[in-house]
Amino acid sequence: MSAEDLEKYETEMELQLYREYRDVVGLFTYVVETERRFYLTNSVDLDVRTAENGDVFFDVKMQDAWVWDMYRPARFVKNVRVVTFKDVNVEELAKADLEMPKEGFSAG
Repeated sequence: MSAEDLEKYETEMELQLYREYRDVVGLFTYVVETERRFYLTNSVDLDVRTAENGDVFFDVKMQDAWVWDMYRPARFVKNVRVVTFKDVNVEELAKADLEMPKEGFSAG
């Protein structure tokens, strides 16, 4: 496989992932972003904890999530737990912002 073939394959995989994201985003309430992954979920529990040495870390639990990962064959995950010392961003999606334009819509 040439470098050009690999690049074409990865571009196609990213496009498929974006299309899947577009199709499922309306099913979820929250976006959770960690250093390594991007999740959509309806249930998220974020606990801020302190290790024995005083370092602060985040323990994130999600149920029935969708994960943005083009190398993963199944992106729907029943339970997810992420433990990280890096930043975690949790945002509630505004449902009005998620509505896609209707096919054939014309203003006029």
